[in-house]
Amino acid sequence: MDTAIVRDRIMGLDFGSKTVGVAVSDGLGLTAQGVEIIRRESESKLRRTLARIQELIEEYSVTKIVLGFPKNMNNTVGDRGEKSLAFRETLEKRTGLPVEMWDERMTTVSANRTLMEAKVRREKRKDYVDQIAAVYILQGYLDRNQNKEEK
Repeated sequence: MDTAIVRDRIMGLDFGSKTVGVAVSDGLGLTAQGVEIIRRESESKLRRTLARIQELIEEYSVTKIVLGFPKNMNNTVGDRGEKSLAFRETLEKRTGLPVEMWDERMTTVSANRTLMEAKVRREKRKDYVDQIAAVYILQGYLDRNQNKEEK
């Protein structure tokens, strides 16, 4: 009999002006898997984006969201960071779930590097980069929590 502890799933989001990359943790809370990229019609419209996120929350039984927090390299919060903080409030109201911000500096760079190493053509990389960035955001969060538990 498997005695592994099954945890609630956590969703990782890479929120951008044109897309939202989505990742979800496994049932053990150890690994992050890319789920999809939600394409946004307009930066000012969130209704469809939020509806899709809600569908994925229900499909994967998500109980917490980790949202990428784009800070400047000097640790200040710029325009994208402010928009992410506003999106956090909207997500919390819409889903009723806790939303934790996660420093996402360098995740897009890392995601692009991964795609280059995998020999994905330049014009195709943009189709995957936000989803992979969401995986990096969530995996960083999961790794930190795993390290806390081991101490």
